[in-house]
Amino acid sequence: MRTFPRTRLLASALAALTVLGALAGCSRADRTEAATNQGAAGEMRVGFFPNVTHTPALIGVKKNFFAQNLGGAKLTTQTFNAGPSEVNALLGGSLDVAFIGSGPAINAFTKSKGAIQLVAGAVTGGAQLVVKPGITSVDQLKGKTIATPQLANTQDVALKKFLAEKHLTGQVNVTNLDNPKTLDAFRKGEVDGGWLPEPWSSRLVTDAGAKVLVDEKSLWPEGRFPTTVAIVRSEFLKQHPDTVRALLKGELQAIDWAKKNPAEAKTVVNGALKELSGSSLSPAVLDRAFANIELTTDPVPAQFPQLAKDSVTAGVVDQVVDLKGFADFGPLNEVLKAQQLPAVNAPELAK
Repeated sequence: MRTFPRTRLLASALAALTVLGALAGCSRADRTEAATNQGAAGEMRVGFFPNVTHTPALIGVKKNFFAQNLGGAKLTTQTFNAGPSEVNALLGGSLDVAFIGSGPAINAFTKSKGAIQLVAGAVTGGAQLVVKPGITSVDQLKGKTIATPQLANTQDVALKKFLAEKHLTGQVNVTNLDNPKTLDAFRKGEVDGGWLPEPWSSRLVTDAGAKVLVDEKSLWPEGRFPTTVAIVRSEFLKQHPDTVRALLKGELQAIDWAKKNPAEAKTVVNGALKELSGSSLSPAVLDRAFANIELTTDPVPAQFPQLAKDSVTAGVVDQVVDLKGFADFGPLNEVLKAQQLPAVNAPELAK
């Protein structure tokens, strides 16, 4: 058997330790990066609503802005009536990205202890309290039944917060109905109105004779509040940041295209709504709904601290959530920079 001098053995051991030490010392961040950033995803599962307030997602899918930017990643889509059910799908791991209302986005962050991130806006405006024509003042809501799309969804929070500020909590019956059922219930006299997103507020007004009692724009500075935003599972964002950035590039392209081609954008959205919900909108409803919204990747981050307080006022949560770490606008700002557009800055929401 061949033997080695003790000095050679010691030298070899020291050399091995030096290599291991160098690997451990200089590449801890690299190894963490390798464990998180896994390159482009093979599939991206995206959720949204068949609502006009989700126009960027509807156009992004129908005009292939998402698919073209995702390259080889398969795009899988799923639709929802309201935010809470979409949150369950996201946190359950069956969705990667959700276009969703601001209220459920905050609640998802709270419920998951930070397992989702706000990455972009989509739409501001486009929510109203519409009621029977005989109701002309807020006080006349006493004893009436007002519908919202789902318990703890964005409009549900907005209505309950509004009622609390008007000292009407417990004096108005708030019921939760899918949007199409609200239209039917209003026509039958089973509900007296609804705090609804577009196109449903416009459908009640145009198709069923409702009147606007409160336009939510009137309750916010400069009339801007985040109706629809984009949130991503934090794990997916860490593993596939390039894929998230590709989707946001597609969203920005969809918004730009819709602004340059408003008539065609309405046609595309109407076609998507018919395909997804079985019915299309009249030109009057479509025009009114589009007039009430703004398409933008700006999530209006300054409003989120107030939105977190609103969830408490509405009785959805017991205490105001700390939104530190809620947002990661890195991918969005890269997309905006490439188009020479201003960045979104929200240090109060960053990690």
